[in-house]
Amino acid sequence: MSDPFRFDRGHTDDLMSFLIASPSPYHAVANAAERLEKVGFRQVAETDAWDGTAGGKYVLRGGAIVAWYVPEGAAPHTPYRIVGAHTDSPNLRVKPLPDSGAHGWRQIAVEIYGGPLLNSWLDRDLGIAGRLSLRDGSTRLVNVDRPLLRVPQLAIHLDRTVTAEGLKLDKQRHLQPVWGLSDDVRDGDLISFLEQESGLPAGAVTGWDLMTHSVEPPAYLGRDRELVAGPRMDNLLSVHAGTAALTAAATSGREPAHIPVLAAFDHEENGSQSDTGADGPLLGSVLERSVFARGGGYEDRARSFAGTVCLSSDTGHAVHPNYAERHDPTHHPRVNGGPILKVNVNNRYATDGSGRSVFAAACERAGVPFQSFVSNNSMPCGTTIGPITAARHGIRTVDIGVAILSMHSARELCGADDPHLLADALLAFLEN
Repeated sequence: MSDPFRFDRGHTDDLMSFLIASPSPYHAVANAAERLEKVGFRQVAETDAWDGTAGGKYVLRGGAIVAWYVPEGAAPHTPYRIVGAHTDSPNLRVKPLPDSGAHGWRQIAVEIYGGPLLNSWLDRDLGIAGRLSLRDGSTRLVNVDRPLLRVPQLAIHLDRTVTAEGLKLDKQRHLQPVWGLSDDVRDGDLISFLEQESGLPAGAVTGWDLMTHSVEPPAYLGRDRELVAGPRMDNLLSVHAGTAALTAAATSGREPAHIPVLAAFDHEENGSQSDTGADGPLLGSVLERSVFARGGGYEDRARSFAGTVCLSSDTGHAVHPNYAERHDPTHHPRVNGGPILKVNVNNRYATDGSGRSVFAAACERAGVPFQSFVSNNSMPCGTTIGPITAARHGIRTVDIGVAILSMHSARELCGADDPHLLADALLAFLEN
């Protein structure tokens, strides 16, 4: 890349602020939208007719956002360059009847979302955040970002087997947090509390999508502060990097040859099958409508999609110093070694040889090193939105990300340089 790096440790500082401000998918997309609007993007409603004018636009639906920038003079068949990511993280989510308790304790009934490391949620100070649906049909974001809940672990004196046999948690019985004391638990206590916190009148809330989060802020870690510990890096790290890359591509003064896109979906952690998930129609609908708004027809849509490439960006596994045998013996991604290219020949990742070339070219242009990740043959491989995007839309897709430790923990660990290296690579991909 002829220009100096666009991003540096200041990008990582900003990531930490983004994590704090985004305790739920709804907050994450609202914060991404706010950053886009500051550089001229405007929201378009799916129920309105769209125009084909140049500039930045975005669609916001629930916990998902699709944003795109149309360069001046873009033809209807102009291909897209897409950065894909997801906004959700494994956690404890509030049930429809949230108020419970026993033996003088007030508790909140929660359901396990995704595949969290359950032990990481024990003995942590938890807040509560999400979306409130109001009687008048509107919604309101809520974020109680202070110690409110706690899942207390059983003392070792009452479970002498834990040392020899390990910790065993029953998802139903052992993960219900406490939040007060009372022998008189009443339905509506939590929602009434959140109405007061949000300045809403009693009875205004008729629906909710609420979840817990650790209130401990992200922090630099290590002798030389070369590590970052924080929540929801899987996968808000990629959402943040994609937002930064798209805003930079739209404001660089160089009109890109393709149409750069950010597509951040909800519900990746439980299969992506929703109207806001990658297996839903949202991305395809937005891309098609953009083609049609610029005067194109089906042939233009087909030509555009045939030339489109998506980088599906999600976190991956750095080699763990205490469990190196769990990794492939010849593929040991390291933190601060640059983004990773994720490969699985059974299509759990969408990368193939031509996709590797696309990513290698972007990294070379950005001056960013990259690493390869493949799973140990004896270990099952995870998956991402990559194969879903490729299969659903017929779009060439490449799976990439950043190598981290403690994936799906309430608090994960990455290298302090990898977030801005990823953003540099994404920007080079979107611009070229």
